Amino acid sequence: MSDNEQPQGGSSPDEPTQQTPGDAQRRIRYQDPQSTTPREPTLAEQKARQMAEQRRAEAERAEQAAAAAKTAKRRKMLIGGGATVGVVALVAAMYSASEVSAQANASTEYCATDQNGQPGVRDQDNYCDENYVNSQGGYSHGGMFFMPIILPGGGFGGHQSYRYAYTPAGTAPPAIGSPAAGSTFNKPSGSTVKNTKGSTIQRGGFGISSKSGSSGS
Repeated sequence: MSDNEQPQGGSSPDEPTQQTPGDAQRRIRYQDPQSTTPREPTLAEQKARQMAEQRRAEAERAEQAAAAAKTAKRRKMLIGGGATVGVVALVAAMYSASEVSAQANASTEYCATDQNGQPGVRDQDNYCDENYVNSQGGYSHGGMFFMPIILPGGGFGGHQSYRYAYTPAGTAPPAIGSPAAGSTFNKPSGSTVKNTKGSTIQRGGFGISSKSGSSGS
């Protein structure tokens, strides 16, 4: 091929390739770890690392404090719940024991004749019932019941007075017509009182006094 036949504008294969400034900037530098000295961090980098470590330490302390508070609260709730259950159980046991004792030591209310302000003999419960007494021509006043006395010949012999009497604690009432020995007309205060049918008309014990009925004075 003659010189005139060579393509115009082409470059000779033997000509060295020219490098641009961009090629030099894109060239990767290789650093030998055996001989390369690490660069000292700048003041800004050191400050950023310190702040990051400080934030991390504060977060850990906050997390530990929250966990400790949660554990303390749970322990307090368990202790408080156990104490409450224990107190309730203790009160229930004391009340139950007191109720059993009160029932065993209850006084019984019954109708008895009034002999000079003292219980005489036991009589029928109807004689201390206001409605019954009124229906028989008697009357009541101040906790006393007055039944008319019918003479054998059919005449009127005045009135017999009756009142509610109370046995000593834990004592059964006497039989009808029997002397009311040891009884009193004063209703026990703060004690359990039953009627002759076994129903509680006044509840006592454990500092509790509630009246479910009132028939005496």
